Amino acid sequence: MPTLSVVTVTYSPGEHLGGFLESLAAATVLPTEVIMADNGSTDGAPEAAAEQFPHARLLRTGGNIGYGGAINRAVAEIDPAAEFVVVANPDVRWDGGAIDALIAAARRWPRAGSLGPTVLEPDGSRYPSARAVPGLLDGAGHAVLGTLWPSNRWTRAYLQESQAVGERPVGWLSGSCLLLRRKAFDSVGGFDSRYFMYMEDVDLGDRLGRAGWQNLYVPDATVVHAKGHAAGKAPELMLPAHHRSAYRFQADRHPHWWQAPLRGALWAGLRVRSQVAVAAAVRERRQAGRNA
Repeated sequence: MPTLSVVTVTYSPGEHLGGFLESLAAATVLPTEVIMADNGSTDGAPEAAAEQFPHARLLRTGGNIGYGGAINRAVAEIDPAAEFVVVANPDVRWDGGAIDALIAAARRWPRAGSLGPTVLEPDGSRYPSARAVPGLLDGAGHAVLGTLWPSNRWTRAYLQESQAVGERPVGWLSGSCLLLRRKAFDSVGGFDSRYFMYMEDVDLGDRLGRAGWQNLYVPDATVVHAKGHAAGKAPELMLPAHHRSAYRFQADRHPHWWQAPLRGALWAGLRVRSQVAVAAAVRERRQAGRNA
């Protein structure tokens, strides 16, 4: 029976990592190895996990090289002949049979390059993990109006929340939990390491689609994602990184000289939105501190 490789990126993951590794045992009948690509944790959690779980191996990346870069570094350690690789955040908890359901779907869909499960929030609500690839206009509409007017047509089209809950190809899948067909992942060069954090999953899904692969949503597989434990520690750094990644994604796809005004307007709009978001996050953190 082949061993399945599971890759996660750690950056002081705290108690989440233990839950990730404990629940993984129920997710698949296959023997697994877990590679923890560590981007400079200081909480001791990855070291403790490597001691407690014999199938978990700590791989130090040498610094905080970003999410996609760390995944690429870990995948390079895996036998290239491996058919599948699982990539997941360390704050994921696995439902029983989740990985086996993804692998079964991959057998049914031989052109599926990436497959993603239903992602639930800790409160049990469904996270919109299967989405359309954002174009310039609909992406801007969602970015500007998504929080203030969630039912606007751009957000609805992007999140695909009106789509029937069924197994189907989509534009891209949340990188919080993915089964990747190794041949497909290698064919597009893996994650684009220029994305330090955020949008690397959108970019990967788009490039897989352009290369003729499918991104398959598999609702019968389920995970719970705590979501945002790393970003929440430093919104002053993470929120601007999110907006820089959003700009990079669209700028890469609108590179012509005559599209320069579009890129300039997008950069200015995202910069303002980033500043507003950071200010709101800082206010919320201060208010929480006063109420504690």
